[in-house]
Amino acid sequence: MSRCKAGDFDGVHALYRSNDSTKVTGPFDATLVSALPASLKFIAHNGAGYDNVDVGACTGRGIAVSNTPTAVNDATADIAIFLMLGALRRITGPLLSVQHGAFRGPRYQLGHDPRGKTLGVLGMGGIGRNMAGKAKAFGMVLQYHNRRRLPVDEEEGAKYVSFEELLKTSDVLSLNLGLSAQTRHIIGEREFAMMKEGVVVINTARGPLIDENALVQALKEDKVWAAGLDVFEEEPKIHPGLLDNEKVFLLPHVGTSTFETQREMELLVLENLKLGLTEGRLKTPVPEQKDAKL
Repeated sequence: MSRCKAGDFDGVHALYRSNDSTKVTGPFDATLVSALPASLKFIAHNGAGYDNVDVGACTGRGIAVSNTPTAVNDATADIAIFLMLGALRRITGPLLSVQHGAFRGPRYQLGHDPRGKTLGVLGMGGIGRNMAGKAKAFGMVLQYHNRRRLPVDEEEGAKYVSFEELLKTSDVLSLNLGLSAQTRHIIGEREFAMMKEGVVVINTARGPLIDENALVQALKEDKVWAAGLDVFEEEPKIHPGLLDNEKVFLLPHVGTSTFETQREMELLVLENLKLGLTEGRLKTPVPEQKDAKL
């Protein structure tokens, strides 16, 4: 911030940022955006999620923002399927037991098959569609909810349902939507109460989509059979009620952590920067700016 105000970056026309860089710069909130140089016209963000960028403030400054939505679809959907299978089997207990020399352990129990289960996808964007397509190979019944129904050829054979019906009828609920003021805690105590007994919850999107206190309580009451989580409400801190629960299959936000996907993300960032500097446009502008005059 101080270097921005001191003019150290005057003349910069485009910049690259990532979720990891937030540890250094802090979020690109309205205060930071207001201090960016007047010359800045493009921010190329590396990541599908960009909730730590105040897009409204950027738009007000005439700064175009891009993200990397398409590059992350395969890897994130793979992790979602991995978490779903692990949660259906409540695999954490057996994993810990065998690693500690107890083989299956004293609390060995049967799990569930995905075949015939109804997968509800909340947020049928690129990742959600990719996951739905892969879930078909496991014989799952597919349904989804978006703010708007997709064209039929993009639905992967999934049925479009209301938010309430998705909660009430899904055996597995996968969260694949972005984080915003409207979606923060979109799954909380009220929503868990609406779900089927023994539902499995998967989140590979953003931690604050779920009220973790409500999730811990739902797990205690066996309302939720198991959860598979790659993201958390206060990363890197994890709720102790999740850490200490063998019904929860946890990963440390590694959804896009493959060589191939990181390469594709970097290439897409570079392409956005190149187009911004040479043609004054971005290949993958964030949705809020697609019709903006910048």
